[in-house]
Amino acid sequence: MHGVGLVRGINVGASTRVAKGDLAAAFTEAGFERVSTFLQSGNVVFDAAAAPSAAQAAAVERAIEKRSGVSARVILLTEKAFRTVAAANPLLDAGDDHSKLMVTFLDHPVPSALGVPDADAIAPEVVSIGERAVYQWCPLGVSKSKLTPSFWREVGPVATGRNWRTVLRLIEELDARS
Repeated sequence: MHGVGLVRGINVGASTRVAKGDLAAAFTEAGFERVSTFLQSGNVVFDAAAAPSAAQAAAVERAIEKRSGVSARVILLTEKAFRTVAAANPLLDAGDDHSKLMVTFLDHPVPSALGVPDADAIAPEVVSIGERAVYQWCPLGVSKSKLTPSFWREVGPVATGRNWRTVLRLIEELDARS
């Protein structure tokens, strides 16, 4: 079985540096095989005997902190779950700049009370809520997103975003393993 690991917030500044070798070793220590890291921002593809568990996510988090001193949350998805979230993206026609189309993956279902912000209040940004993801089109750039910290707190503690270019790169690696 193939899987994807998404590590939140590493290699985005000097204090969050995790070497690719340390990242790969953390996944290997948690029981994963054929571990490959991509793009220096916490993207991992691996093989596993069974669907990854919350205990394995916690083991990867501990191993990352032990090896690098960086505390980071980890989302582990089966290949099927990752592809399902990607395929459900309702914003693929919003624009053609894949760096501005974001998917925020969650390790839990989206809270039922989470509402899409008022379209006029966040325009020209567009947001759609999925079952286990938040999809965003950020035509002004991700750094200018109008989604507030309170929105993200409502999403939950374990969530990490990837631009569409990165999602496609991970799918390419999964395709190569099939």
